[in-house]
This record gives sequence, structure tokens and C-alpha cells, in this order.
Amino acid sequence: MQLITGISELVVNDLDTLGELGIITDAALLIDDGRIIWSGPSAEADTAVSSRLGESVGKGLNDDDIANGEVTSANDLGGLETIDLSGKAVIPGFVDSHNHLIFAGDRSEEFAARMAGQKYSAGGIATTVASTRAATESELEANLVHLLEQAKRQGTTTFEIKSGYGLTVPDEIQALDIINRHTEESTLIAAHVVPPEFKDEPERYVDLVIDEIIPAAAGKAKWIDVFCETGAFTEVQTRRIIDAGKAVGMKPRLHANQLTEGGALKLGAELGCVSVDHATFASDEDLAVLAEAGTVVTLLPSIEFSTRQPYPDARRYVDAGVSLAIASDCNPGSGFSNSMPFVIAIGVRDMHFTVEQAVWAATAGGANALQRTDVGHLGVGARADLAILDAPSYRHLAYRPGVQLVERVYSGGELIVDNRPRD
Repeated sequence: MQLITGISELVVNDLDTLGELGIITDAALLIDDGRIIWSGPSAEADTAVSSRLGESVGKGLNDDDIANGEVTSANDLGGLETIDLSGKAVIPGFVDSHNHLIFAGDRSEEFAARMAGQKYSAGGIATTVASTRAATESELEANLVHLLEQAKRQGTTTFEIKSGYGLTVPDEIQALDIINRHTEESTLIAAHVVPPEFKDEPERYVDLVIDEIIPAAAGKAKWIDVFCETGAFTEVQTRRIIDAGKAVGMKPRLHANQLTEGGALKLGAELGCVSVDHATFASDEDLAVLAEAGTVVTLLPSIEFSTRQPYPDARRYVDAGVSLAIASDCNPGSGFSNSMPFVIAIGVRDMHFTVEQAVWAATAGGANALQRTDVGHLGVGARADLAILDAPSYRHLAYRPGVQLVERVYSGGELIVDNRPRD
């Protein structure tokens, strides 16, 4: 059992209400068996610890055993570990609900060309496909682990990861096998782009996805995704692929309206997609349909940053009643950042989220986009996934962009990252 005290601001989160952080100041947090079992004001920690430890070891404790939330008696008190943060903020671990981390190769030259004025298009994905197909399984997994470790040091504790850079039956299945060793949020996006060998016969590739890749991926992918966009897959093709995935038990999500204002957002709502991602171009009608359907819209600030696409105004989406999430969309082409603090800062600065909305969207919002109730918040029963900030307030995530503010990270109550300077 662990008692964390001295928390200047504890972000608990309400999973249902955008921006409702449920802040507790001068807070404490009690963890047992990897779960949150109590949170509240530090002044109430003595009582909470006494009650919980009394249950744990079969006896009650009195005021002589505990003072200011810290155990003072050493007589078999259930192994309570106390951690005093001395005025640091604690937030839920980030839930990054959109990632493309299984790949090989480097596209920094493409990025430099965009910054020099070249327009982004979906076709650049084919460059990564060639490199990924040429890589070994161990090389692909080593790169994935490296990227995951980077993201964990930035406070991310839950990851959705997509396939989509192999685009053959064995390559897509290999990607899913690797993904499943590192997260339960695995997504098949064999319909990422039409591979070069099917360039002149896109329908044949769609048939391959439906008839061979999806059946082979059944039981390996929790989610089915499609890049429904000019230069990728049409709405008709998307419907066929999503329906095929749903038929074998995969849950639907969609890349929609990243480059153009097409019909992909409405299609996503119609198909029952849990989340539609990008949504850079959205009409008022699109937003009304999504709000009515309860579809989560996942905005991806680092993509607009890296492609120089226009930033969507989150205030429009909020005013329309749309449920929002923020994710990194870390990928080698259109946005190679796996830092959720970075995307929060961009979301606040350029998408007009309030700080509270952005922090919520990167935690509780991501949980909603994955239909998870055990992560993205620090309420009783939640996984003890949390980030300790080297700052007195969550607001510093947007206030001090580019600064490493994540001091420590816990996953399931276990310390997995410690960024504090070594003596």
C-alpha cells in the first residue's frame, strides 16, 4: 500500500465532462494493489490510512500510529510506503489513443521539404512501407520499445498502437503480434494507403484487406481503422472494410477529414465508430451528427504543427457538444512527436482549448476514445497510472512548453519513470 502526500493539486477527472478536472488541493492519494482506493484532502489522510490499514492487517490504528498521513509506528502495518511530494501536482497518466509506432526508416527529409513549402499528401506513407517491409521483427520491436520509453518519460501510461506500414498479410500480422506484446489497444489499419503494387488496382487491394488480412487479424486486433481521405480510401471502400472488421469482432474507429472536408465524419458516426480522428475539416452539420451519435472526436495537434494544415478551432467542437480527445498521432511522416505535454501546449495555443480542457482531453478524453473507464482518471477503483509534475499546478504543462515537467510516472502503482536528477 502506498500513501502519496504533499500533493499541491490532484487532478482526479470526471470521465463524462470535458474540462472537469475535479481538482483537490493540498491532497493525498492512497494506492493498494495497483488501484486508487482513496483520494482527498491531506487533512483526512490519517483517517483514510487508519481505516484501510486496519482492514488490511486485521486491526485498527490510532492517532499515535499515524501523524499527518505518515505512519509513525513500525509494528507490522501492512507495508505502507509513504511518499511526500512537498507541493508537486499529480495528474492521471496520459492516454494516447492514436499512434503509429510500428515502422522503420526516417522521413526527416520529407519534413524539411514541407517546412520549405512542399505540400503534405497521403502518398508519403509508401516510403515508410518500403522500409518497414525490409526490417526484421526484432528491429521493428526495438524501435517500438524505444519510442514507448520516450513517451513514458513524458507521462504517457496507456497507448493505442496501429499497424499499417506493412500492407501485406504477413507484415500486418507481424505488426499486430508485436503490438500485442506491449498494449491491449491494438488497431488494424491495413487500409492505411494503397500499396505500390496495387497502385493501378485499388479495388483488388480492398478485396485483399477484406478477404485475407482482416480474417487473419481476427482475435489479434481490438480495433479496425481506415484512412478515409483523398489519396487513400473512398467512403464506399471504407464502409466495406469497416463492416468486414466489425463482422469479426473488431471495434471501429476512423481517420477522417484530415486533408479535405469530405463525408468521412458523417460516415464514421453512421458506422458506429467509437472515435473519428483528425477531423481537421468539419462542417457544422458534421459536428451536429457526431454530437448526436456520441462519437469521440480525437484532435491531433502535432499533425497540424508538422504539416502546416490549418488548426481546427476546438471551441466550435465544444460549442457543438462534441466529445473530444487529444492524442499524439506519433508517426514518421506527418507528425513525429510522442510528447503529450507538447500536444497539450499546441492544443491550448493554436486550437483554443482551455488548459483544463486540453489536460482532460489528453487523459479522460483519450480513455473515452478507447472505451476505457479504468484509466484517464484517479477516482476510486482506477488504475494507479499517474504522473508527478515538477510543478505546483497542471497549468504548467501549457504554461512552460518544451520543459521536462514530468518528474515521475507510476503505472499500476509501480514506479516506471524517474526523471529526477541523480546525485
